[in-house]
Amino acid sequence: MPVSPYIRRLRAHIGTDLILLPGVSTVVRDHTGHILLARRSDNGRWSLPAGTVDPGEQPADAALRELYEETGVHARIERLGGVATHPVTYPNGDRCEYLNVWFRCRATGGTARVNDDESTAVAWFHPEQLPDLDDWATLRINTTADPHAPAWHADPGSHHHALTNPGAL
Repeated sequence: MPVSPYIRRLRAHIGTDLILLPGVSTVVRDHTGHILLARRSDNGRWSLPAGTVDPGEQPADAALRELYEETGVHARIERLGGVATHPVTYPNGDRCEYLNVWFRCRATGGTARVNDDESTAVAWFHPEQLPDLDDWATLRINTTADPHAPAWHADPGSHHHALTNPGAL
């Protein structure tokens, strides 16, 4: 998976030690309510399109950029889905804690396809027929199900199980 030049420079100094990074992800629905997922090339799991925010980039811009780069789909943001920190340990041993901002989005164009080397498959799934997903992906999908719900966050002092298990973005 491509690593941004910014993160590559950080890793040159600290190796695989923990870094805190800004991350974004999208829960994209089409006009029928199907949800867009991508099968990650690094671990083979289905997940939501996601990535890091580049220096100087706003989270909403990063979310839409990552979505298109990974899936070929264009979307508009309908609302903020939530915000939380989430640990990730990559297969190469790199450890990150992402401050992730996720968005509920509506597909507006493009064609769902593998659009870079971060995914091996891209597909739309009916919400009742999702493939096996980790708790982190499920949390983001569930917190964006209601188009009018407020943005989600962990309550102060709480430790939601989906936010403590290292996994994919």
